[in-house]
Amino acid sequence: MTADIFIPCFIDQIYPETGLNMVKILEKLGVQVHYNENQTCCGQMAFNSGFWDEAKEMGEKFIKDFPNDRPIVGPSASCVGYVKNYYGKLFFNTGLHLEYKRLQKNIYEFSDFIVNVLKVTDLGATFEHKVTYHDSCAALREYHLKDEPRQLLSKVKGLELVEMKDTHVCCGFGGTFSVKHEAISTAMAEQKVRNAMETEAEYIVSTDSSCLMHQEGYINKHKLPIKVIHLADVLASGW
Repeated sequence: MTADIFIPCFIDQIYPETGLNMVKILEKLGVQVHYNENQTCCGQMAFNSGFWDEAKEMGEKFIKDFPNDRPIVGPSASCVGYVKNYYGKLFFNTGLHLEYKRLQKNIYEFSDFIVNVLKVTDLGATFEHKVTYHDSCAALREYHLKDEPRQLLSKVKGLELVEMKDTHVCCGFGGTFSVKHEAISTAMAEQKVRNAMETEAEYIVSTDSSCLMHQEGYINKHKLPIKVIHLADVLASGW
């Protein structure tokens, strides 16, 4: 199988090792990976902020950057969920109608692709730490992703997964929400991190680096004894 990979802005600019680990895992599973270096942002932030003309322009480029009828895999449920759910609002009944429908059918969040397309749950990873899992809002509510990351974590040797209280509650990032409503966003991050620490976990794991970045900012600011890590980085450990 050949798959295109979609590397979102947060991964590209702040957590590139997560993108590299996703590639490492896909190649281990026999997937031939293709990366179009011309790809840029999918346009989610512009769309969510009400700049639909700019989002449409970015979306047009995104569609043209993935012209092949093959799987597109990305390590962000938020970005992939946006493309799947909202490109229809931008491109319905336009000249790119068929192209966006093809993209919508082919694009997958990383853990969904591994579990439901490749039919793999055990990657032979080892991560000897106690972790708790954060369900990002976009993953849970827009992509409807919940069980797949947990299935993959359950097979990691040495890993103990403990669910935190109110795992379904937002961490407060919300893209530009954290900028426009800083006080509310910070309070939500405090609550999320406190719930994670009550589990006595060493790490908070998620499919969304944007959420992890937000929580990591709060953790570092207050010098708290817990870390964040993307699911792909966990699954690429120990081999």
